[in-house]
Amino acid sequence: MLLAALPAAADVIHLKNGRTIWADQVREIKDHVEYDIGEDTYAIPKTSVDHIDAGGTAPSRSGSGVSVGAPDINPPAPTFNHEADVALKVIRDGKVDADALASFGQASNPEIAATAFFLAGKQESDHGNFPQAKRYYESALRFEPDNSTLLIYYAATLLRTGHASEALSYAQHAANLTPDSSDAIAMLGFVQFASDHTPDAIRSWKKSLALRPDATVSQYLVKAERESAAESNFSQRESSHFNLHFQGKDTSEAFQRDLLATLDSEYDDLVRDLGYSPHNNIAVTLYTQQTFFDVTRAPSWTGAVNDGKLRIPISGVQSVTPDLARILKHELTHSFVSQMSSNRCPTWLNEGVAQIEEGRSSASNGKQLAHLFATNNEIPFNTLEGSFMNFSAPQAMLAYAESLAGAEYIRDAYGMSEIARVLELLSQGSSTEAALRNTIHADYRQLRDDMTLQLKERYGD
Repeated sequence: MLLAALPAAADVIHLKNGRTIWADQVREIKDHVEYDIGEDTYAIPKTSVDHIDAGGTAPSRSGSGVSVGAPDINPPAPTFNHEADVALKVIRDGKVDADALASFGQASNPEIAATAFFLAGKQESDHGNFPQAKRYYESALRFEPDNSTLLIYYAATLLRTGHASEALSYAQHAANLTPDSSDAIAMLGFVQFASDHTPDAIRSWKKSLALRPDATVSQYLVKAERESAAESNFSQRESSHFNLHFQGKDTSEAFQRDLLATLDSEYDDLVRDLGYSPHNNIAVTLYTQQTFFDVTRAPSWTGAVNDGKLRIPISGVQSVTPDLARILKHELTHSFVSQMSSNRCPTWLNEGVAQIEEGRSSASNGKQLAHLFATNNEIPFNTLEGSFMNFSAPQAMLAYAESLAGAEYIRDAYGMSEIARVLELLSQGSSTEAALRNTIHADYRQLRDDMTLQLKERYGD
């Protein structure tokens, strides 16, 4: 019932490249097609259009931004002398023995001490506790600062915890020490890409693939090359928190200033709400509608993408409209949430917090949501932990609605501080349900039951 109630009637423009555009209204005028989305009007050449369907069912644009997780980086298998002997003493019952580790730190053999701290770091990173892993790797590097394996693992952990710029020198040092290591050079490429040095990343990944084929590296190389080709004539402007990329001829000086001022203001809002400030500048790229989909390969219902960089389509927009400000706030929230959780936040919570921050409310969908939860027809939260990218438009719309309702429930019942605490626990390796139990004292089943009651009280059934 919610799927039937939430969408609005719309016209659907089918492009020759396979993409679709959902519009409130479409008009064919001479050699181009005009279409309206909200208060904005856009135009595309008729030669790009295959056909137009009237009276379709448009996906809701609420929460239409998508957050894409960090790459699944797998550093090389370590090879340390004495590794087996040290591991038996440092790792006991699946946990780091702090006393044993301290004793190795006081030993006179730096190689063995480095091995002990490395194994402790790997134990924590394997279990998702990246902040603690980072500290152990730092201790290991004090004993062996020129160990390439340690440098690669440390750079990967810095990347996962939002310190991409800081990771650059360590990844570069590892690549210099082992110039024939495809792993070291691939890691350098990931760090370069995350720190907004795309041309350098392309060169590194090509060199890595020449040494050894790798499916993940190949995938990211293709993505980086698409981005580089699309942005070859882009200009750049910086503020204290952002690197803005844009087509100079399409983005006026006043628009650039307003964009950065809006982003800086929204950044400050998020620092106050979440009690956190990202470590590095955030890349923001403005595209035409078509270039956005060419670069991101996102589903047609997507309004923006955050894959570590904010990618925003702004065709026809020449000022910071309320809709654009909301999209920017939504996508910027993903950057905060990803860093706070070391990229371990479930998608439903990530998207729910982003929708809260952009100013959305469940009130418009409340009655339908109350009915869905009361009749056990909602999408279970554990299903919403992964990406929404493969959802159909109606499935995505429902997923976003539930995500907002879930995040609203936690905020209203416990406060934004508990959401921040959940993200902190996730960064330390907790599962989502374990983090919820330690904060709001509820697993998914209890959360669902509590939400059902709240939805019924607020909106009825």
